Amino acid sequence: MNLDKIRATMISSVWQALAQSGVDLSAVSAEEQEKMVAKIADTVLVTMDQIMGEEIQQTPEELSTNADETEERVLWEGRPFLSLVEHYTVTTERLKITRGLVGRKGENFELVRMQDIDYKQNIGERITNLGDIFIKGQDSSNPEVVMRNIAKPDEVYEVLRKAWLEARKRHGLQFREFM
Repeated sequence: MNLDKIRATMISSVWQALAQSGVDLSAVSAEEQEKMVAKIADTVLVTMDQIMGEEIQQTPEELSTNADETEERVLWEGRPFLSLVEHYTVTTERLKITRGLVGRKGENFELVRMQDIDYKQNIGERITNLGDIFIKGQDSSNPEVVMRNIAKPDEVYEVLRKAWLEARKRHGLQFREFM
């Protein structure tokens, strides 16, 4: 189920709970009722996501302290909003994607093989500060990876972009554009 459907289901549940509670909302305008229900639904979704597990993001200062330059370090860890079966880890060398709750499947996408990174947010995702990150690369088995429903996608995009540029520099790769 995508985020818009989850949000719509949550809003429907809040309306149903209000109707069953017997609370008189006749003094509140329909527009204000809509705002209130939407805010309650969004807050419940964010709280559920926080309860299900928090993302880990280190500051640049934490990353640079006691770090060996050749050692692979974790730069960011997270998961899609409200997901228990998918997990992302960005290190100084790769993007690791782990899927599964009971059985596990892992994929690695080497940063030096990446060619392009973009992120996208629709209006609903902008309200909740979620978005998708699209990564294109030269991996023949999986030329495009999509990190879906990521919290603070602009920040994660920047972490990923900087790690990508550093990995290319470390491996002596340069960008060339042909006109």
